[in-house]
Amino acid sequence: MRLPALLLALPLLAACASPAAPAVDAADGASPFGRLTRWDAGFDAVVAPDARIERLADGFTWSEGPAWIADGAYLLFTDVPENRMHRWSEADGVSVFLDPSGYDGPDTDALREAGANGLLAEPGGTLLLADSGSRLVARLDLATRRKTTLVDRFDGKRLNSPNDLARRSDGSVFFTDPPYGLSGMNDSPAKELDFNGVYRIAPDGGLHLLDATVPFPNGIALSPDERTLYVASSDPEAPVWYAYALDADGAVSGRRVFADASDLMADDAPGLPDGMTVAADGTVFATGPGGVLVFAPDGTRLGRIETGGAISNCTFGDDGRTLYMTADGVLARVRVQTPGLGFAP
Repeated sequence: MRLPALLLALPLLAACASPAAPAVDAADGASPFGRLTRWDAGFDAVVAPDARIERLADGFTWSEGPAWIADGAYLLFTDVPENRMHRWSEADGVSVFLDPSGYDGPDTDALREAGANGLLAEPGGTLLLADSGSRLVARLDLATRRKTTLVDRFDGKRLNSPNDLARRSDGSVFFTDPPYGLSGMNDSPAKELDFNGVYRIAPDGGLHLLDATVPFPNGIALSPDERTLYVASSDPEAPVWYAYALDADGAVSGRRVFADASDLMADDAPGLPDGMTVAADGTVFATGPGGVLVFAPDGTRLGRIETGGAISNCTFGDDGRTLYMTADGVLARVRVQTPGLGFAP
């Protein structure tokens, strides 16, 4: 793929954060905006035709990585270029939870973005971080806000810039490692690995490379039965989602294209395959060109949730029937009719 094409296609790849932090505001009364596009009658069973997309807060540079914290009923998400993690709740609105969220050291010239990216809540009051700026995967204790590094190297070489994560019920952690956090990306002199990888961290802490051939691996998720691993490839020349068969040991095989968004690429449909989440019935909510694309478990394209800009990621929260979306400079939500994976039916 051509890097200039990627740079033009993704708003998040505007390299430099503002010297001063942007003003972050709670939206007045969770104002509705955006629209729903229906491609298949099955979309109505997932998102009601009269569902409202609500703007909860705005003023971010590039919001990412939403994670719902059930114990406390709040959402955490990152602003990657600004190197911050924010907290939002219905009662308290938005506030800074962790600053910096990612790299906190000298010599930032090698980094495009110093902040953490994807987040994933774990049982027991901890949070997994794809710490893009620090080039590692970490676990954050939500009470003390202290990080513990899980992995930062493969075969003795530093990871590129971990982007997003998924967790299996046995404690295995799957993550993607594209070059987006590095200045120059694939051409960065700081890049030690000659590939962009999809990995698994075993419960014993061992790191296993699953696929080194996805050009720009990004979002990642598991099917409800944990037998399928989904990976988004944010390559503008091949904007697809892959599905792998996943065995009990965590090995993958049989990679196939689950869905292809090539025909949706347009100037008025910003974004590429990015973060995703899966409902309890296997419905896939995947950010891509124009918004959140909703797919049936067999890959049938059902519809799209649109905010008018690129959407980086999404997750379920509240009772499992609210989809929270990090949408460029905005935090948004919409009610859905199928509960998220891990929530009560």
